[in-house]
Amino acid sequence: MDLSDLLAPKAIRVLGQMSSKKRLMQELSDLACQAYGVCLNDAVEALQERESLGPTGVGGGVALPHARLADVSEVVGVFVRLEKPMEFESVDRQPVDLIFALFAPSDSGVEHLKALALVSRTLRDQSVCAKLRANSDPATLHAILTEAERTRAA
Repeated sequence: MDLSDLLAPKAIRVLGQMSSKKRLMQELSDLACQAYGVCLNDAVEALQERESLGPTGVGGGVALPHARLADVSEVVGVFVRLEKPMEFESVDRQPVDLIFALFAPSDSGVEHLKALALVSRTLRDQSVCAKLRANSDPATLHAILTEAERTRAA
């Protein structure tokens, strides 16, 4: 599994400021709806339900919200960079500006976990995060994310 398998170039957005975590979940779901055709309302509900179990802010300004959906046939992702970091109840109590959300089939087991681990490994790399924060072009952000993984694999 590669990040390029999970993340379509059109599934990336740069946003200014988010007023709330709920609003961010709506933006992530809207992006997934446009990029992959997932049901917007189901995606919002599933992300919020998962977030209610515990915040998905993993530290270092990164959040990895994820959800399982009936209308998804394979694990897919969306990436959002916020120009103004927002409070996210992260483990390190730092605001979040890099958000990679995953949507997996309801019955996906290990594939969902593999995808989450892959994204987590990529976004733990401080040089990758620095490059993501320094760029606003979605195509460039996609290249940074997908190249980072190939560079590590080499």
